[in-house]
Formats: sequence, C-alpha cells, structure tokens
Amino acid sequence: MIKDLAKNKKALHDFSILETFEAGIVLRGSEVKSLRAGRVNLKDSFVRIIKGEMFLLNAHIGHLETTHASFRPDERAPRKLLMHKKQIDKLFGSVTRDGLTMVALSLYLNDKNIVKVRVALAKGKNLHDKRETLKKREADLESRAAMKKSI
Repeated sequence: MIKDLAKNKKALHDFSILETFEAGIVLRGSEVKSLRAGRVNLKDSFVRIIKGEMFLLNAHIGHLETTHASFRPDERAPRKLLMHKKQIDKLFGSVTRDGLTMVALSLYLNDKNIVKVRVALAKGKNLHDKRETLKKREADLESRAAMKKSI
C-alpha cells in the first residue's frame, strides 16, 4: 500500500512522461514529520545530476512549529536522491543526448514506511499539445457525465 504525500500536477501538465523511476531521498530531522503533515510543495521542483549524484532542487518542505529553531533545515535546500550508479548514468545519457528533462512527480511512503520520490524522464510539451490535452480531458469528463446521467 502506497500513501501519497505530495503530487506534482504541474509536471503532468507541462511535460509528457516517457519513463518513471523510484528513488530514495535524504531527509534531515523533522522533515519526515513535515511531509506526513502535508507541508510539501513540488510545483516548481526538478531533478539534476551534479558530479554523478542526483539532487532534487527547488522542492519546498516546510518546517513544523514544534521543531527547535536551531534544528530547522532550509526549506528549499537541495536534497540528495538515492539511486544505483547504473541508473543515474542511464538517466544522464538520456538527458544530455536526447535533451530530456527529469522532474519529480510525487513523494510517497512505500510499504516499509520509507519516503520515496517518483522521478520521471520527460519531454516538454508545446502550447498546442497542452491545449489538446485539456480538450481531451474535458471531452472525457463530459462523456462520463452523460453516461452517469443516462443510467
């Protein structure tokens, strides 16, 4: 059973997802409690490979009021992601060769109550692709509503 802590809905709107991966994340102190309390925002976050290591950048994990002032980590600090070296090299090759982007889709708790990040290899959408996706979504909603109404 997977419990979602945060989703990046903007990434699904701005990018077409090609492949997804699971990565661990290095957190400090009370950040896990903050995640469980829902004090996280992945809206503008992205993933970069720096010196052979993956980092989640620009993700906002707020602190709780109960944490001591001297132990509060920076809310937008880069957070290291944990993956196998072969996977990181494969992703780095895809990003540099094909011009793809890596984005964080969601933060969740796995079966063992460990925080994981779903990282996606994505390609940016053009404006007309975004409009097409919105039209398709609206058509699906209208068809579902018509089917419910007819039943």
